[in-house]
Amino acid sequence: MSQINNNKFEEVTLSTQQIFEGKIISLQVDTVRLPNGKTATREIVKHPGAVAVLALVDDKMLVVEQFRKPLERNQIEIPAGKLDAGEDPMEAAKRELKEETGYSCDTMKLVSSFYTSPGFADEIIHLYVAEQLTNGDAQLDEDEFLDVESITLEQAQQYMREQRISDAKTITAVYAWQVYKLTGSF
Repeated sequence: MSQINNNKFEEVTLSTQQIFEGKIISLQVDTVRLPNGKTATREIVKHPGAVAVLALVDDKMLVVEQFRKPLERNQIEIPAGKLDAGEDPMEAAKRELKEETGYSCDTMKLVSSFYTSPGFADEIIHLYVAEQLTNGDAQLDEDEFLDVESITLEQAQQYMREQRISDAKTITAVYAWQVYKLTGSF
């Protein structure tokens, strides 16, 4: 049996120019050698990674509605947030769930980890499912303004049709929930 060459199309970095270093992201431009020997440039956004939580309470999904400046409108999304340096993703997911919704849980299960835009960014999101939740008080960051709602699968699908839910992590969570309702497993 032959091995798959995972580096078949590898682009070797010849140089990196740091363009921007922000609080959350950085931007660099890499000059690379292509597999055919020619050179090209790649604009790359570096991100620390994030977590998202599919939180189910009484067969409803917890969502938050908040303003998203890049879209210039409100968005309905599942609870989520960025990883702090060295933070365990599951602990970050528990933290974000508590901060944004007030709910906590003892255990979570990883549904999937996925890259948001691998053509230009290294951001990875770890999607967890949380069930058997305990309600409490939210602990929003000082620059966070949102409403919490619990919605049915049918409402989530309607919000998707209306583009009120239009981000990849929430759409992925809705489809994972739908598969769970059909098969009994994530």
